[in-house]
Parts: sequence; C-alpha cells; structure tokens
Amino acid sequence: MSRATKIVATIGPASSDRETLTRMIRAGVDVVRLNFSHGKPQDHIDRATLVREVADECGKKVAIMADLQGPKIRVGKFENGKIMLANGDKFILDSDCQMGNQERVGLDYKALPRDLKGNDVLLLNDGLIVLKVERVMGNEIHTVVKIGGELSNNKGINRQGGGLSAPALTAKDMDDIKTAMSFQADYVAVSFPKNATDMEMARQLSNVAGEPFGHKPMMIAKIERAEAIPLLQEILDASDGIMVARGDLAVEVGNAAVPGLQKRMIKMARASNKLTITATQMMESMIVNAVPTRAEVSDVANAVLDGTDAVMTSAETASGKYPVETVEAMHAICLEAERSDNVQLDADFLNLRFTRVDQSIAYGALFTAHHLRVKAIAALTESGSTALWMSRHNIDIPIFAITPNVATRRKASLFRNVHTLELAQAPDTEAMLKGAQDLLLAQGVVQKGDLIVVTWGEPIGQVGGTNALKILRVGEY
Repeated sequence: MSRATKIVATIGPASSDRETLTRMIRAGVDVVRLNFSHGKPQDHIDRATLVREVADECGKKVAIMADLQGPKIRVGKFENGKIMLANGDKFILDSDCQMGNQERVGLDYKALPRDLKGNDVLLLNDGLIVLKVERVMGNEIHTVVKIGGELSNNKGINRQGGGLSAPALTAKDMDDIKTAMSFQADYVAVSFPKNATDMEMARQLSNVAGEPFGHKPMMIAKIERAEAIPLLQEILDASDGIMVARGDLAVEVGNAAVPGLQKRMIKMARASNKLTITATQMMESMIVNAVPTRAEVSDVANAVLDGTDAVMTSAETASGKYPVETVEAMHAICLEAERSDNVQLDADFLNLRFTRVDQSIAYGALFTAHHLRVKAIAALTESGSTALWMSRHNIDIPIFAITPNVATRRKASLFRNVHTLELAQAPDTEAMLKGAQDLLLAQGVVQKGDLIVVTWGEPIGQVGGTNALKILRVGEY
C-alpha cells in the first residue's frame, strides 16, 4: 500500500550530510523544508543543491520549500545570557536598552510599545512566561510577571489575542525570496500573514525573482496569527495552500482552541482546492528519543484523518538525534491511519457545481474510478492542476500525475495521494495513451487486463486544457 499523506522534513545540522539525507529520502521524505530563520544564504543554496542531487540518485522528485523567517518579535540579549523571573516581579521591555539585566531587556522590534496598552498580556518563550502590561511610557513597556521562569537571549514575544502590527514581509524576507528563487524553490512559505494582501505581495515578489529562471513557486500561508483566522478564506484564495502552524498560533489563541481550528482549516482548504501542511511538535520527543510518545502517534494519525496533505517535522529532523527514525515512524503512522480513512465520494459530489471543464474531468475520473474499482488514475498533465483537484477527495485508488515537466513533478510531490511519473510529450493521443499505459506497467502499478482511468487535454501540451477521459484496459495499446 502506497502512502497518501506526504512528509515534509526540515533539514539542518543533523540532516545536511549526504548519507543522512539519502536515508531520510529513502525512508519517505517528499518535501524538504529549508528554514530561513537559521543559516546564511549560501547554506540554503548548498543544501538545495544537495537535496536535488540526492533525490535524483534515489530516483525520486522531492520538492523544496523555502520557509521565510517573517517578523520575529523578540527580546534582546542579557548581560549574563539569561535571568530568572519570579511571579510578581516588575520587569521592563525597553526598546532603547542595549544589554538586558534583572530589571529590563531590549527589543528587536522597536515599534512594540506603540502596539500595546495597559492590561495587555504578553507571552514570552512560547507562552512559558506571562507578563501583564501595567503601562507604556515612551519606549518602555512596564509589566508585572504573572508566570515566571528562565528568560534567555532572543526569546520570542506574542500578544495574547494577536494584534501586533509587524509586517509579514521584512527586508530579510525579500532578500531570502531572491535566494530561494536562485535555486527555484518549489514552495515559498510566508510567516505571519495577516490578510490576502500579504500573500499577494509575497507571490508578486517571488514571481519577479523567479522570472529570469522561468519559475513561479507555489505559495503557502503559515496560519499563526490570531487575526488571520477571521480572514482565513481570503488568505486561502490568495494562496496555493496553508500551513497549520500550531506553535505561534497556540500562543496567541490558546492551546485548547488549536485542535478545533486545525480541523476547520483543513476542511476549508480542501473545499477551496488548496493544500494543507500540519506542523509543530508532531514528533517533538524524537529530538532526543528513538521512539515517539503515544500522544504524538495519535496527533499525526488525527492530522491524517483530518485530511491534511502533509505532516511536518521541525527540530526532530533538523537538529534531533534521530532524523531518519522520525521519518520512518511518521511513514508507518500515516500508513496505518490511512487504512481506516473514510471514502465518501458520493456525498462529496452531492450538490457540487463544476465551474471549469478540466475540473469536471478531474471529478468525473474520481467518480468513475471509485465505482469501477480501477487499479489507478493517470492524469496526463502539464501544470498538475487536474491531479490537485483529484487529490482534494479521499479515494483508496492511487493517482498518478504523469508529466514531462520536472517542476510540476516536484510541486505535485506535496499533493495527497498523488504520485508523479515522467513521460515525454507524445506526438498524438494514441502514442500518449500507450506511453502512459507502458509506464504504469513498467512501474509495477498495473498488470495486463487491469482497468485504469486516464485524463488528458487536447490539443496535447496545452496548460489547463484537460478535457478528455478514457477508461482503458491495460494491454489494449
């Protein structure tokens, strides 16, 4: 049984050598995430080059996702590297402070005092430390510690309920987009978007930077701000997919709200024909342990059952002790969860209106394949959009995006239940159908006599032109 849910793995110091990366890709990595919050531009260029080389050696197309840092709102540095705050302590966040001490600390986001007022609640270090704002005086934010603990250099700051004005795209992000386009990153993940405009700007910058290479990446909105939730549909419409980024989101809206939001976001994205990635602490204990906790197993399985396209690792594979084992464990969990997945295609299509011919063909192929119990669906595609539409609905029949376009193969590696194969452009329909059939035979996907459903577009090679469907018995060509 092939795995439908994809695995996005962050690479870093623990996984940037050729041997480890090879083992991870063979274990099941579909998309590699480069975290631009860490490292220099050349580090990312070198890693991207290595990923492509290793993936080709493994005979697999692996997508690269460039994850932008975004506006990291952090405290500055301390004279001794850290302090200990006790409940009831007075503490000042001071944008003019150069080096912190027990009484105050500087800010890397100098405009923070303008965003706050008395009684606001600030959450530091992923919510482990809670400060209540008493008053704002010029560039100083005077607070009282509600929940104390150790506070060290450069820890993050969130405002409970959101509402900070920092722009989604910083000057660093704009430079990083140019770096990502220099190696044609397949996906660009935008941190902390507040609205559709943030995503539209990121797309425009990415397209301009990619133009010399003839490349347009797909855009992923990381949903981690409270104010993004009411505008989720407009953000979806301006994006190619979303990441359920549960870390910062949980800090802003509260841990208890996140599971329900996760299910809602995935459902909305699938209904909008968009991609979803579920991220943050999925296998957190495997940073130091060789096996996951049972709670982590359930977390990954539930994301699969929610319908996510992909589950993602962060520190587990970037800096943890067991990067390969983490991928192997995720692979096994996804497979087991998918065995109990529920196929409700008839209900999915009830009262559904099709707006495009190629969309109608995609859904027609799913419906036919499901009721005929064919062995495979072959979508002959240039852009991958037909395969993407098919992948929005659960079906226990594998979908193959067959294309001559290498960039399409890489992008489609994130689509749920879609597997990619390369086939050169054929001169006519008959040659194309025979080529698809022979390719599936050679891959061992089908045998002679099996039924498959094939979709394609005429004239051949036209982007967005899928307009034909055929039920084919293998061996007819």
